[in-house]
Amino acid sequence: MGIEYDPRPVEEIEKNLARVAKQYEDLKDQEKQYFDRERLKNPYADTRILNGDPEVEVNRIFAGIDIEAQEIILADRLREKGEKIDLILSHHPEGKALVSLHKVMSLQEDVLAQLGVPINVAEGILASRISEVERGLMPLNHNRSVDAARLLNFPFMCVHTPADNMVNTYLTNLFAEKKPETVGDVIDILLEIPEYQESKKIDAGPKVFLGKEKNRAGKIFVDMTGGTGGSEDAFAKLAIAGVGTIVGMHIGEKHRKEAEKNHINVIIAGHMASDSLGLNLLLDQLGKDDNLEVIPCSGLIRVERCNLKLDHSNQ
Repeated sequence: MGIEYDPRPVEEIEKNLARVAKQYEDLKDQEKQYFDRERLKNPYADTRILNGDPEVEVNRIFAGIDIEAQEIILADRLREKGEKIDLILSHHPEGKALVSLHKVMSLQEDVLAQLGVPINVAEGILASRISEVERGLMPLNHNRSVDAARLLNFPFMCVHTPADNMVNTYLTNLFAEKKPETVGDVIDILLEIPEYQESKKIDAGPKVFLGKEKNRAGKIFVDMTGGTGGSEDAFAKLAIAGVGTIVGMHIGEKHRKEAEKNHINVIIAGHMASDSLGLNLLLDQLGKDDNLEVIPCSGLIRVERCNLKLDHSNQ
């Protein structure tokens, strides 16, 4: 599903997988034991089974945006009270998927290229940021939640970029269909979506971070996939490529200043709401033929769209 809704052409993803296979083949035998062979078929290093039997039958999922030890203990308390839980599902990566988060950021290079930034420039812009993210992740205690799931005997997995691909596709196609003229129109379209409506009720919903609602939106870039925030150096190139408005989940202060310098409108749709939308779209596609039950937790705003057929023809 991640590949189906990926903003890149399938052929590009297949080429990347072939390059990974070549890397594996070229390794010495003693090095191969440390290679994550899931990478040979799965292009998303931030999406992994972290604990449990891959063949376990799943009917009821305890799902949240962030799953750490406290959520796993909460799941255990619910199990003690008689709730059946077959799987704990996190959106944000944990364990080995968190260590490898930087590996999915190359997706951003191809997205920038599609917007008109030369690929060599896109790769140059992202290189230092990818290294920065990798260095920042290394000191973390990656396996805390995985250890909790193992000790309490819960199957545990995370799905990050595939869900982000789905929200990215959903919103990109929505804006292409509705053709908003102003920044305010973009906000109004977002507020037609239940996840953003719920987030707005706690003042965490769509907000204009740069620009004014009366500003013309121009070309809209939905920036909701590719691991985590990219390089602040990208904003100058996006402005040259004609991007007028960015719709994202979040933005750092350095990035905000660069967007301001380049006169790009920035709408922050909301982190938990956007992640909820992506995870909901994925869960509903998984559960449309089976009565899959979801117990939402940890920021997941659960909305069901079981009759929705996502159109990704514009991608």
